[in-house]
Amino acid sequence: MTTSSTGSNNDLTPAERERYSRHLLLPEVGTDGQKRLRAASVLCVGCGGLGSPLLLYLAAAGVGRIGIVDGDVVELSNLQRQVIHGEGWLGRSKAQSAASRIADLNSGCRVDVHEQMLSIENALDLIAPYDLVCDGTDNFPTRFLVNDACVLLGKPLIYGSVQRFVGQVSVFNRTADSPNYRDLLTEPPPPGEVPSCAEAGVMGVMPGLIGLLQASEAIKLITDIGLPLDGRLLVVDALTMRFRELTLKVDPARQPIENLIDYRQFCRPELLAMDSISVTELNALLEAEADDVVLIDVRNPSEAEVASIAGSHLIPMSTIENGEAVDQVRSLAQGKRLYVHCKLGGRSARAVQMLGSHGIEAINVDGGIDAWAQLIDAEMARY
Repeated sequence: MTTSSTGSNNDLTPAERERYSRHLLLPEVGTDGQKRLRAASVLCVGCGGLGSPLLLYLAAAGVGRIGIVDGDVVELSNLQRQVIHGEGWLGRSKAQSAASRIADLNSGCRVDVHEQMLSIENALDLIAPYDLVCDGTDNFPTRFLVNDACVLLGKPLIYGSVQRFVGQVSVFNRTADSPNYRDLLTEPPPPGEVPSCAEAGVMGVMPGLIGLLQASEAIKLITDIGLPLDGRLLVVDALTMRFRELTLKVDPARQPIENLIDYRQFCRPELLAMDSISVTELNALLEAEADDVVLIDVRNPSEAEVASIAGSHLIPMSTIENGEAVDQVRSLAQGKRLYVHCKLGGRSARAVQMLGSHGIEAINVDGGIDAWAQLIDAEMARY
């Protein structure tokens, strides 16, 4: 990979030679490799579970310019895995928190802070100035967006993802002949088929492990050493501590990427219009103890153990999808007003649609239990 040349011909200072002495001792890296790292620019999209180790080790390695794209704030539930942040940053900008930690770790790193989420409006402008991109995101719309923008701009992309105890790493778009994310996933999975970390959980160290592997691949690309994961997908199972490698090839039938699209619609087609209710309205009904109100919770049992709304009936989404719980719901809804909630409102909306196909009328709770925790019960745990 060719990095930007700013400062690349300048010799290392005595302080740099001391700081990076362990790199300089490696014949594969040496002074030339350290200069490449100093001259390189890397954009990390997301500074959460994957971005935390990525950013820390890129900064520690001496990458000269690091960009951070994240418009979120630090929440208590982040700290189980997002180790770049601390309790003192709760409720404050993740991007600023990460930049502050990098400045403390290596003041020689230039950090560009972009306190915004990547979008089709800003992606090309944000990515263009950097040599390579690291994907630290946790959702399909942004992964496709990052990939397509990198393809259009000819930027290598270091991919990583985690779920529960399993993670994946690969290098996309290293050359014009390299695979990209659309060769791994030609189209997004149906909405709800792959639960998010917020729904399924994740072992705290798992993003750390995958983020470190991403950092390793980034350093290898910058210094032009070793064999990158180009055309290879590394799959890590932490429960069995097994590493598997799968070959990834360019799909000759894949449509060329010519422009950015509406990735949210691409990954999450709009559901049919349906009746909905706010958590404030639902709370008023429950406080009135109306006899004709039934509330079902379509989250997983493990989620319900974290927090639940009193009086709700736990009927996991999977049991509605496979038809197992349809008769149970029908019985509960007999002569009643049926309301459905999940964590954020997405799964419950699909449940309402599915129940409707069985002739069961239901109303979706906007914002789910997360909105309930924010607006109704401040003592309720959020996850």
